[in-house]
Amino acid sequence: MNGYFQIVGTKEATFVKLFPPLDGGETIDVNELTDYLHRQGLEEIDTALLYAVLKNFHSEQVVKVGKPLGYLVRESMQIKCSEDKMTVSARFYPPQEGGERMNVQEIILDLQAKGIRGRLELAGMEQWVKNPEYCTDILLVRGTPPVQGKDARIEYSFRTKLDMSPKRNPDGSVDFHNLNTICHCKKGDVLATLIREEKGEPGYDVYGEKIKPRDVKTKKLKFGNNIALSEDETTITSLIDGHVSLVTDKVFVSDVYELENVGPSTGNIDAEGSVLVNGNVQTGYSIKAKGNVVVNGVVEGALVEAGGDIVLTRGMNGMGKGVLKAGGSIISKFFENSSIYSGSYVEADSMLHSNVVAQTYIMVDGRKGFIVGGSVHATDKISCKTLGSPMGTDTFIEVGIDPEQKQRYQELRKEIMSTEKNIRQIQPIILNLSQKVKAGAALTKEQVQYLKTLMETNAKLTKYLEECEEEYDRMDEQITGVDNACVMVKEDAYAGAKITVRDVSLVLKDTRSHCRFVYERGEVKETSY
Repeated sequence: MNGYFQIVGTKEATFVKLFPPLDGGETIDVNELTDYLHRQGLEEIDTALLYAVLKNFHSEQVVKVGKPLGYLVRESMQIKCSEDKMTVSARFYPPQEGGERMNVQEIILDLQAKGIRGRLELAGMEQWVKNPEYCTDILLVRGTPPVQGKDARIEYSFRTKLDMSPKRNPDGSVDFHNLNTICHCKKGDVLATLIREEKGEPGYDVYGEKIKPRDVKTKKLKFGNNIALSEDETTITSLIDGHVSLVTDKVFVSDVYELENVGPSTGNIDAEGSVLVNGNVQTGYSIKAKGNVVVNGVVEGALVEAGGDIVLTRGMNGMGKGVLKAGGSIISKFFENSSIYSGSYVEADSMLHSNVVAQTYIMVDGRKGFIVGGSVHATDKISCKTLGSPMGTDTFIEVGIDPEQKQRYQELRKEIMSTEKNIRQIQPIILNLSQKVKAGAALTKEQVQYLKTLMETNAKLTKYLEECEEEYDRMDEQITGVDNACVMVKEDAYAGAKITVRDVSLVLKDTRSHCRFVYERGEVKETSY
């Protein structure tokens, strides 16, 4: 029980009786006490005396606080509303001996007089009247919280993510032929079901003000050709036998666009679904598909872009101009003189003089398992058998920072420097012309228009600079690096390889074997594999 106080009066003076807390309750707050005494009309209070008594009292104390009041102090309460206006509580103060007590009806009338309209805690009030506790927060009124609705959602009836990892053969080689690249469907198959949103119900605070539930998110089924939408627009079904894929949030069904080769006889390929090339993709040609791309031959100096995954069962010799870009994973026998960009992971048997970027990890641990030359970047992990070569070939490896985030960070830095330079060139001209105007010089129409144009340009550049700096500052705080990022070398890492983990680099001066490189206390550390 909290400590509390009670007015005690005599014909000669008014006193306050102080009751200590029991069983770990809160002690009397001197500010609460003095506020209460002031409300009773007692102005000449020795606050220092009260504070001294309260500081060390452990038993009931009586302190003189003023002249006689001339009336009996009745039981009273102080109402307090929570910041969110969802609860009202009160602290009650005891009557003077012989003074009137409050009843439930009086409490309710006091609340109504203050405009409080919430749900009354009658049981709590009645319990308090029977067994009062003073200087203690007693809950009197609750608001009615809103009932939150449910967002719409879509349940897909097919595998939206395919397991593209190649199988390992007993001899250590990688099987790039039997890959799970296509999700088949039959005519009439239900592909997706829309579960519509459910709107919430408003609530009310203790003053009767309406509280709106949060807005629920609506959705609708998005799909391409060869798909039927039900009358109530809640299900989609396939109209053909084919394959189904989910790209971003749109469902595609199509027969696989199958070709023998991509070259002069086909021209560039631009497909809505997936593409299967049984042969090769020749230099100078391109494949762009919203689904997956599978090439059973070799890709030369070509461009292959896929919204989903790219699988090359033989490999790619890009001749310095071949590019692969995938929203999902990229799997290939080998990469040579190529540029690779994956929104997921990359797996290959070998990488030679290539620029490879993966959002998650890169695995090069097939039978050959080497990374020689070029630059290889991944957010989480890079694993290979051999890194670099005995000839000391420059090989750059980086993990621990999202490659796209880092690229944007560097682009912002360049944009900020360029914009600042442009502003520095414009502002002296604006200042010069403005000073002429202040000095009373008359400007020609061309000069006035020129000044106006420069000022508009300066304003736009300044705003753009502020936006860039804000984004740069946000990224500067976020681009701290990924915990547990590592580079793993199962056999040899040769001198000349440069390993960067997060923002710290290590250039190997000699050959290391069976090693793992991690970020530790501001350095790149080598640990055993």
